[in-house]
Amino acid sequence: MKLIPLLRNLVRENASTFVSMLLLVVVPVTVSSTLAVYLYQYQDLFRDLTIWQLLLYFLVISVTMALALTPTTFVALVSGFYLGWTAFPGVVVAYGVAALVGYSLGKLIDHGKMMSFLNRFENARNLMQELRAESWPLIFLTRISPVLPFALMNFVLSLLQINRKKFFLASIVGMLPRTLFFYWIGTQAKDIISLLQDPDSGTTGKLLMIALIIISIGGLYVVFDRALKKALKKASAKN
Repeated sequence: MKLIPLLRNLVRENASTFVSMLLLVVVPVTVSSTLAVYLYQYQDLFRDLTIWQLLLYFLVISVTMALALTPTTFVALVSGFYLGWTAFPGVVVAYGVAALVGYSLGKLIDHGKMMSFLNRFENARNLMQELRAESWPLIFLTRISPVLPFALMNFVLSLLQINRKKFFLASIVGMLPRTLFFYWIGTQAKDIISLLQDPDSGTTGKLLMIALIIISIGGLYVVFDRALKKALKKASAKN
């Protein structure tokens, strides 16, 4: 099958999947900008929360992150600024829950259509199987990057039909370095608007972000390259 007709069929048969992926990139930026103004006007909103109010907060951010209403960096900065280190464990768990919710939503929206399309082609089917076998490093490396959108990666990774428990644990571990860093920045900030508009990470922080991006890109290249070689080897063995 030629490339252009193949791409046309891919888009036509998976239109809802691609539209959902686009929204998962655009929506967080729009909503977080609106919330920043609201949080500035009601800065006493998170003061002296009870344990039940705190649990409700964790539940809400799990849903908003899963639905791409709030970026994970935004949540880390705001939580660090308003709640301090006592809330950090709850935020980390909320990230994991948000990942699972996003994973489930992705499967619900896609209905396995993308995988069904790719399974028509032997090389693609073999590649997806190998990537599924490499799911732990794949998830970890997508999570550790500060530039790959959290909600979009939930959706994309759900297409591979990865084990839920592994998805949950690898998501938490992968998110931990950048979550810890941005949470710390939030605890050091003096003003919420300035914090959200331009988090001052300093030279060390910028170097850390660059390092995480390099690790993510380099690691993903190795994972995909290894999976592709195994897939092609499997196909050639059959022939």
